[in-house]
Amino acid sequence: MSFTGKLAASAASSTTRFTTGLSRAAVKAGAAASVAPTVKSKQSTSCGKSTAYTAGSSTTNYTTSPSVFKQQRFMSGFAAGPGTEKIPSFADYTKERSGDSSRAFTYFMLGASGAVLTSAAQSSVHGFLTNMAASADVLAMAKTEVDLSTIPVGKTVTIKWRGKPVFVKHRTQEEIDDANSVNLKSLPDPQDDASRVQMPEWLVVVGICTHLGCVPTTDSGDYGGWYCPCHGSHYDVSGRIRKGPAPLNMEIPDYQIEGEKMTIG
Repeated sequence: MSFTGKLAASAASSTTRFTTGLSRAAVKAGAAASVAPTVKSKQSTSCGKSTAYTAGSSTTNYTTSPSVFKQQRFMSGFAAGPGTEKIPSFADYTKERSGDSSRAFTYFMLGASGAVLTSAAQSSVHGFLTNMAASADVLAMAKTEVDLSTIPVGKTVTIKWRGKPVFVKHRTQEEIDDANSVNLKSLPDPQDDASRVQMPEWLVVVGICTHLGCVPTTDSGDYGGWYCPCHGSHYDVSGRIRKGPAPLNMEIPDYQIEGEKMTIG
């Protein structure tokens, strides 16, 4: 058999499998019909080549033939025609592990991510609050201690606390009785004396006028307590406003008395 005949037989024997329902005979007939005739030409290019020698010359015959390959399509899980309701199968693309394993892995990743984010948020908030906290020198000024044994009866001392003056008055029994005998209805800011002191003989007030923030003078005014010369506000020996433009009584700071020591703040 010649070389050209072998190529034709090889092309005819190659089959192509389709999923369109064609019969084997139709496929073989189409493959045989697609074989091109032999063409003798010096210009054509092909994969087949044979050389014949004659007396005094040589002639080269080029043979064109179809590419010899196999095209194979496997059965698909997609719908075979229009209007069908067949559902595609993706079994070849799914993971081999079970759904419980995937679910456990997902929950683990979510939990781990949440723990990391919570830790990062806590660290950030802690660092921010630490930077915003008061320094050691500021905390040292937050409280002030006063030795009460150094203040005689009837005298008032001025203590600096958080940059503000604080009046500590050691009241006499007469001043205590006078403060308790005041009619509360006559006061601009009604408040009894017992609610303003922890011990009747010790009065502690912030030395700032409640009108415009001036510092009143001690043991002066119409009521023997404090007087603000700026706008004429008068306070009694309990630090309550009795006359003038001030709307409120003098402020009482936080303090504790332990024996002869008073801690303000």
